[in-house]
Amino acid sequence: MTEPTLHDVACNDAQGGHRMAYWQWGDAHSAHVVVCVHGLTRQGRDFDVLAQAIVARAGGDVRVVCPDVVGRGRSDWLRDPAFYQVPVYAADMVALIAQLHGEHPIDTLDYVGTSMGGLIGFVLAGHKELPLPRPIRRFVANDVGPTVEPAAIQRIGAYVGKSGQFSSVQAAADAMWALSTTFGPHTPEQWRALSQHMVVPASERSADGAAKTASASPVGEGALVLHYDPAIGVPLRAITPEIAAQGGAVMWSLYDAIEARTLLTRGAVSDLLSPETAAAMTQRGPRATLVEFEGVGHAPTFVDPAQVAVVTNFLFD
Repeated sequence: MTEPTLHDVACNDAQGGHRMAYWQWGDAHSAHVVVCVHGLTRQGRDFDVLAQAIVARAGGDVRVVCPDVVGRGRSDWLRDPAFYQVPVYAADMVALIAQLHGEHPIDTLDYVGTSMGGLIGFVLAGHKELPLPRPIRRFVANDVGPTVEPAAIQRIGAYVGKSGQFSSVQAAADAMWALSTTFGPHTPEQWRALSQHMVVPASERSADGAAKTASASPVGEGALVLHYDPAIGVPLRAITPEIAAQGGAVMWSLYDAIEARTLLTRGAVSDLLSPETAAAMTQRGPRATLVEFEGVGHAPTFVDPAQVAVVTNFLFD
């Protein structure tokens, strides 16, 4: 399986609901589900390399599901950007997992979350009242902790939603690399593969910018724009030190309640997950196993074979 299949799930919200798209790899009938959730400005195709490696390691008997969080990729955009928040995203994941379980019962549920995806994972794994069909068995938090460094929030907020059009995928890849060198070394081929799903033809956007279609067709050359709703940055830029402190306290309480076996991966020079927070995560709650990747900041992409091996070994040992 060299390409995933595209699906969607209906999600509730205060404005009448929205649709979340997700990419699926492996055996749609498998009772072992691995949900992989991306970071703030990314989308589900970030996990192509990791998903294929998970399927191979499982001998094909696994269902890997990589959603495009609402406002990103092939998913709908929210009418009110104030709702681009972790509680909404977590509710969407609950709806997704319920749909997957309804299609084919889940016996084993694992979760991989990068940055924002990790924060969503803290809710899913730590909130005991959520109606999940199974508790999360193994949880990978990729370069994120309950405390997020303010400097990183400011850095990310400075560029989210402020990019224009690109003449080609390569031009987009070059522009994104200027903002993403913290991801660590990538070959030109690896970076282009990651970048090609970060843009969509401008013709696929309606007058309000939202996606016209959930087509899985590859991006061609021409006028291209970034895949996400520029308004996803609105709540981020509204974060004050007080709001950040309150949010951190909530996330620590969720983290402390996690019972899943937990792996914490960190870019050794990450500006979002501090060494102090990472160390605390190995001593509190699920007492995560910490693995750091040298020469990488925020965030490891799980494209490098060594990074991929860390995750697949954790999921299947």
